[in-house]
Order: sequence, then C-alpha cells, then structure tokens
Amino acid sequence: MTQTSTTPTDPPLAVGRIGSPRAPRGRLFTWPLLIGTVITAALVATSLFVGVYDIFGTEDGAQMFAITRIPRTAALVLAGAVMSMAGLVMQQITQNRFVEPTTTGTTEWAGLGLLLVMIVAPEASLLVKMSGAVVAAFLGTMVFFAFLRRVTLKSSIIVPIVGMMLGAVVGAISSFMALSTGMLQSLGVWFLGSFTSVLRGQYEPLWLVLVVVVAVFIAADRFTVAGLGPDIATNVGLNYNRIVLLGTGLIALATGVVTVVVGNLPFLGLIVPNVVSLFRGDDLRSNLPWVCLAGISLVTVCDLVGRIIIWPFEIPVAIILSVLGAIVFILLLMRQRRRG
Repeated sequence: MTQTSTTPTDPPLAVGRIGSPRAPRGRLFTWPLLIGTVITAALVATSLFVGVYDIFGTEDGAQMFAITRIPRTAALVLAGAVMSMAGLVMQQITQNRFVEPTTTGTTEWAGLGLLLVMIVAPEASLLVKMSGAVVAAFLGTMVFFAFLRRVTLKSSIIVPIVGMMLGAVVGAISSFMALSTGMLQSLGVWFLGSFTSVLRGQYEPLWLVLVVVVAVFIAADRFTVAGLGPDIATNVGLNYNRIVLLGTGLIALATGVVTVVVGNLPFLGLIVPNVVSLFRGDDLRSNLPWVCLAGISLVTVCDLVGRIIIWPFEIPVAIILSVLGAIVFILLLMRQRRRG
C-alpha cells in the first residue's frame, strides 16, 4: 500500500471539533500588515490634531481635545472597522461582491426602526433607539436573505439592484412618516453620515460594535463554509441556518449602532472588502486584519479631506464615500463584464 504525502505548501484539510472544515491558515501577522498598521496609526494620530479649534493656543484646549477630538477619532476607528467587516460577512454569506448594508436596504431599515422609536417614545434613551434600529435592521436583512433563497437570479448584478429597490421603498416609507410627524429634518440629519456631532457622552454605545469585530474573527471559517451553500455546509456538520442567523445578527448590530451614532456610511462595506480581495485573494480569515485597517484608513482619510477641503467648514463623510463607492461599483461591473 502506497502512502501519500503532503508538502508544506499543500497541507490537508483539517476538521474542527464540530466537524466543520478548517482551511489551512497562513500567517496573519506579517511585515506588510505591520507596515499597514503603522500607516493607519499615523492617520488616526493626524485626525486627533486636525480641526478648526486651536487645542494648543487656548486655555481649554486640553478639555476640548478630550470632549471632541478623542471621541471623534475613536468613532472613526470603530465605525470604519465594523462596517467594512459587516460588508465582508454579507458578501461571504451571499457569495456576491456587490452587496453590503447600504446596497441591501439594511441601513434604511435601521433608519425606519430609529424613526419608529422616536415617534412612539420621543424621550427614549440612546440605548432604546439603538435597540429599535438593530431590530429593524435584523428584520430587514432577513427579508432580503429570504428573497434571495426563494428567487433564482441569473446575474449577480441583479442582487444589489433588488436590495437598493427594497431600500428605496423602505426609505420612502420613512420619509412619509417623518413628514407626517414633522421629523423630516431629523431624518435627514440621521442619514447625513458625519462625525461632526460625535462628542464625549454621546458616542460611548458605539463601543458595542467591538462584539461584532471579535465574533467575526471567531466565526470566520464558518462564514466561509456557509457561503458555499446549505448543502455543503450541512454535509460538513454545520447548521447553515444558524450561521446565517448569526451573520445577520452581527450585520444588524453593526448597522443599527453606527446608524444611530454616526449616520449612513454608504458603500464602505463594498469598497474595502473588494479592494482587499483584489490584492490578497479571497482568504476570509487572513483578510480580516486588512479589512479592519483599510476600513479605518478609508474613513479617516475621507474625514480628513472633508475637514480640510472647504476649511473652516466640513463636508460629510457620506458624500465622499458615495463618490468613491460609485466609482468602485462601476469598476467592478466593468471588471465582471470583461470576465464574461
């Protein structure tokens, strides 16, 4: 009997304790990743010292630094990392590079939940508002996934189009309700997607998204297997519906919290995972640190540009991300067309 051997570059597929396949893992922490971490840290440090208010030449500069600059920069880091990872998880589950929370209507559902809470309980706490946004985002994402499971689409491009159509319908309902209750201006502010209003005492619930970041790192392999379809996931011992439910919950939590604290960050979950995959391939686990760093860097750069370009005024981050996202979306479509 001949014994087969495997080379170090082609190790066998391992099986975890619950029977799920665990792909061979490369090194997560490499020199390029270290360099990327240093660059991201430099951008974050720059964000701390860029602004109209002179924190060095005034007596209350240190106080303003603690009240505005530190919370704003922390919000940039948290929102950039978690929304990029939410887009990556959604793309992995659906096996579609064009989906993310703002192209599937998840953000609009979160806004609708926030609006309903504000109408029913105007004096509700920030935690209650977040809970309403998270529940609505979860239900809306489940509706989208249920639609994908029941309808066969011949083109992957149709998926985000359907998601944006669904989001437009939900957004129209939200606008009508806001107009009827005199809250249309508040609705516009919520979806502005700006870090200008992030202050100490208002952004702290955003730290909840760290739960999403940690959970995605832990369940990365399971999301990869779930993306292969229910049949394959079941054959290797995974509960497909449970994994999809977990991913939907994480996406809803990230989207709901970020929408309430910061607002809409369009196309962030589309740009970052696709750019990272373009340079590094589709290894989900090894790409996660890069997705985090790229998301933080992109949001920070957009925020810095928005603060500087029409100084002393600001351009919302959402506007800059919308322009970049539209360009990336078109490039992805052209790239897919070239591949036939």
